[in-house]
Amino acid sequence: MGIMHVMGFSCFGAFDSCKGDIGTRTEEIATNNVRLYSYHSLRAATGNFHPSNRIGRGGFGVVYRGILRDGTQVAIKSLSAESKQGTDEFLTEINVISNIRHTNLVQLLGCCVEDTNRILVYEYMENNSLAGALLGSKGERVPLDWPKRAAICMGTASGLVFLHEEAELAIVHRDIKASNILLDENFRPKIGDFGLAKLFPDNVTHVSTRVAGTMGYLAPEYALLGQLTKKADVYSFGVLMLEIISGRRSSKAAFGEELLVLVEWTWKLREMGRLLDVVDPELPEYPGDEAVSLPAIGRWWCN
Repeated sequence: MGIMHVMGFSCFGAFDSCKGDIGTRTEEIATNNVRLYSYHSLRAATGNFHPSNRIGRGGFGVVYRGILRDGTQVAIKSLSAESKQGTDEFLTEINVISNIRHTNLVQLLGCCVEDTNRILVYEYMENNSLAGALLGSKGERVPLDWPKRAAICMGTASGLVFLHEEAELAIVHRDIKASNILLDENFRPKIGDFGLAKLFPDNVTHVSTRVAGTMGYLAPEYALLGQLTKKADVYSFGVLMLEIISGRRSSKAAFGEELLVLVEWTWKLREMGRLLDVVDPELPEYPGDEAVSLPAIGRWWCN
């Protein structure tokens, strides 16, 4: 089932020649599409990776806010997992990822490969993740009205379509979830962490199962059988849509006397003719017909 049915790598760039031990290089090396940063420069940009600059943590590592020497604000992800590839192969994959460009994908700007350090440098997203803005604690949350939520659904779908259908080398993300949907200053959504799953062994993730992903978002055939296809991403996106509409986390919330998960609860409400009950009660106003159609799409998508 393709995303376009529901909601209406470019060429390789070569790194400059890096002769000798890359770990000893201290200069930032300009490339066609990505920069190779020294560990020293990124340590300085983050205040020695100070906890006050920490803005997120995911399956592959910790993310810090950083300011480069030219004043550019960036997001710096220090990878905690050990890559299954050597330095050359790692750099090749990173360069491929940096070539994948779309308005709804977070842009990879550069990386650091020194000794055992593997660090990625991304464009900075002013409103952090959807997980914090919509589903976080009261101090983190940002008021998101219906037009913003609908635009986030559409923008995320657009980015996922690009990864699946339009990129030269199709990518299955494997971990579509609210914390991997980042929001820029205008709340435009951008998918993060795409392509990283190829760099690490399948058992090096934040999930204690043999599949990569997050409980609450996993398609049944993927969670139970490990069958990885584009449909796994599509299922996860359907769950994400329900979260955006309901303002509730799929992995933590339980509904009704039967303690149903979000997808089951939505299905039951539909059967009872009460689909509007899934809509976030904190939304001041929303178009009823659209509010019904989006969760219906999400529910159908997940089944």
